[in-house]
Formats: sequence, structure tokens, C-alpha cells
Amino acid sequence: MAGLSGKRVLLVIGGGVAAYKTLDLIRRLRERGASVRGVLTRAGEQFVTPLSVASLSGAKVHQDLFSLTDEAEMGHIELSRDADLVVVAPATADLMAKLAHGLANDLASTLLLATDKKILLAPSMNLRMWLHPATQRNVALLKGDGVLFTGPDVGEMACGEYGPGRMSEPLAIVAAIEEALDHDTALPLPAGVGRPQPSGPLSGKRVLITSGPTHEPIDPVRYIANRSSGKQGHAIARAAAAAGAQVTLVSGPVTLADPQGVSTVHVETAREMRQAVEAALPADIFIAAAAVADWRAEGEAREKIKKGAKGPPVLALVENPDILATVSQMKKGRPPLVVGFAAETEKVVDHAKAKLARKGCDLIVANDVSPASGVMGGERNCVHLVTAKGVESWPEMDKDEVARRLVAHIVSLATKGKTKS
Repeated sequence: MAGLSGKRVLLVIGGGVAAYKTLDLIRRLRERGASVRGVLTRAGEQFVTPLSVASLSGAKVHQDLFSLTDEAEMGHIELSRDADLVVVAPATADLMAKLAHGLANDLASTLLLATDKKILLAPSMNLRMWLHPATQRNVALLKGDGVLFTGPDVGEMACGEYGPGRMSEPLAIVAAIEEALDHDTALPLPAGVGRPQPSGPLSGKRVLITSGPTHEPIDPVRYIANRSSGKQGHAIARAAAAAGAQVTLVSGPVTLADPQGVSTVHVETAREMRQAVEAALPADIFIAAAAVADWRAEGEAREKIKKGAKGPPVLALVENPDILATVSQMKKGRPPLVVGFAAETEKVVDHAKAKLARKGCDLIVANDVSPASGVMGGERNCVHLVTAKGVESWPEMDKDEVARRLVAHIVSLATKGKTKS
């Protein structure tokens, strides 16, 4: 169950009678903590509706390669890479042939060529189509290219024939997805090929950033969380990358695309975030923008907690690890510059000053996240920069501009050396 927690699956649904099974597949993935983005082929739309896929996945369904709305929100390149694994179910003979021979004339086939992650195919077709020499040649080509397969199974077909060609059952596909995600699914480019590292004031610097909320499970379907969207942390990651830094972003569960030019690690809980941060060190600059849950349930129930005659259960809480304090107070290998965030609903600057002293970091970025401010989940922010030397308050601006100005401020601090004197 924990193997899919926080994992992201891009699910391409091909045209075939077995497409109805993908609805159950989405449900099985979601109940195991995975997020799912659906892509429907034109043929797939004849078997399942966009509404049913969107309802079960909780995300917009993508269909058209040339949708201007989609290109503005998330182009096909980003969509193809905003996942830990690409799954095709059902994988028709046509889709496999396109992938085997590099054809890209619709959204699904274009995504399969553009992705930088492994692809898992769940074939489904008539037994003669599966056994046809052309299909078997394509399967051999795809396996040689590193494409993963699950199935097909042997059984009775919708057409009445019996043999190999049935799509694997949803739980078998889930197991194959878990197995694939137990290994690195990234497809690296050859050395010297890819996006050039931009030059800038942070060139040669390693910047580690946390972003988004954390989700602390109570039982398999409930969790403790907060309203953080991750927009500010992700904006800072983009700004740092634009300034030439080598950026690692450790992100809690968000609905945002991974920033371009940034190495993003996806986590769900505070403990996972701490582990990812420790694994990403050393760094020259650490920016703790994530809204990490302060507490978690003392014990996670293995099954959904049901209502009973005794009334609501008592939820015992324990403290989560303090990631900012851990990094700030490292005796060896502490980043030269550590930046924390203080999300407050009252006495914003006073609480930020106390946090600065308590955590031992170099700079606190404080903001008012009370409901009236609209900051959490919104597009704008109003921040105060608190150091041992004083407070610098900025006017309200959009979060991208806050990020650019903050990175510029960090550059000035980094060039001055020690900031706490």
C-alpha cells in the first residue's frame, strides 16, 4: 500500500472493450495513494467517457494534442514528464505499432515519445492480432527499447474466441506498476544533451528547496493536512533555476507541474520529506518553503476507521520531525545559507523573530496566511524578511515576483558571506 503513496501515474487509455477495466484501475491506484492523470485516445472515448475518467481520477482528462487551453496550462512536453510512470491500458496493436516505429500523430502517441519516464504497456486485442507476426515484431522492438509489459492474459475474448490477448486485471496491473516504481523510472539523456544550464548569479550553486504541504495518514483514506498549494515554493524553485542554480525541489502532494530545469522529488509525509532533504544534501542554500504538518497520528489504522456507537475515536498525535531546525543546527555539512518560512495568522513578525532564534536559520520569510489574506492557495503574497539584523517588509505582489525578488535577495546575502553576525 505504501509503495504508491505520492506516486504520479500518467494513464493513456486506448480504444478497446477492456477500457472499462481502466476505471477500476484508476480507483485501485487512488486508494493506494497514487495520483492519476488520464489521457483518452479518440478510440478510447468510444468505450469510456472523459467525465467518468475525470470523476475517478480527480483530475482533468487530456484528449487533444492541439488544445490551446492545455498548451497554456501544461504543454504536451510537460504533461509527458509530470509523472513517475506512463501506463498504457489498454495498449492496442495500433498504439504499440506507433510507439515501436516512432509515430506521433495524436496526443497519446506524442506523449509516449516525449516522456522521460519508463512506459508500462498492458496489451489488449484479439488473439490473432496479438499473435500476428507484425505485432510480435513490435513487441520485441519495444522490449528491446526498455518498454515494460504486463500481460496479456489467456482467456475468452469479447468476440467469443479463446487465447492470449485479454488485458491483465486491474490488480495485476497495479502490482506491475508497484514493481516498476520500486526502481528508477527516469530515462536519462546522453551526456552533453538536454536543457543547457542557464548562467546567472547562482551558477555553480546547489539549492535545495521544500514546497507544498505534507499529508499525514490517519487511516488508508484520511489524513492530516493543510491548505498549502506549493505555488510559492515552486515559484522559488523556478526563479533559482533561472538564476543558474542546480535546484533540487522536494515537493509534498500538489497539483502543480514540476518546474522546468529542476530535479523534483515527490513525497507525501513529513518523515519522507526529511529523508529526501537529507538525501539531497549537501547544498549551498536550503530554502524550507514547505508547510510541513507539525503533528501526525500516533498510529495509522490499517483499515478505514468506521463510525460506531462509542462515538468518534480519540486521535492521539505525536510531533513530526522539524526539518528546518534539523538542517539549521547541523554540526557538519550545514548549508552556508538556510532560509525558513513562517506562515502565521497573528503577530506575524513577532512569531517570525521567535522562530528565527529557535530554529537557528539565517533568514525567515514570514507571511500572513489567515483566511482573509487569501495567501494559501492564492496567487499573491505579502512577506516580511526577518534576520538577526532587522525586518524588511515587502508590498503585496504575485508569488512569481516574490520568488524573483527573494532569489535576488538570497544572492546578495550569499555574496556577503555570513548573515547572522
